[in-house]
Amino acid sequence: MLRDRNSSAIVAVSDLARARAFYEDILGLMIEASSVEDGFLSFRTGQTSLGVYASQFAGTNKANAVTWEMKGDIVDVTHDLKSKGVVFEHYPDMPGTLNGDIHENGDMKMVWFKDPDGNILHLVQGM
Repeated sequence: MLRDRNSSAIVAVSDLARARAFYEDILGLMIEASSVEDGFLSFRTGQTSLGVYASQFAGTNKANAVTWEMKGDIVDVTHDLKSKGVVFEHYPDMPGTLNGDIHENGDMKMVWFKDPDGNILHLVQGM
């Protein structure tokens, strides 16, 4: 039924203008469609889209909201994001080792960071 259908992520934010600046300027996503008056933004990300909408419940999710699959470039992307002021989350109880901001477990490399509303965003390589 759904296995042949595309899916996309959607995150709640409290301030669309602030979110747009973060997702465009910091993460480098391109706006796909914009109807700020309607409280929704759509960004192109790979072959999918990321929806961002205004909600009073923004940032209340305590788990990953969006995950991006990296293609051997997680170190470079992490450095680039850090140079733009992104602060990475560290989870010391996870198996593996922390190498700077990158959590390594076998062939997997992962980083987590938050958007301005506290939504957890995740980059993973080698999964």
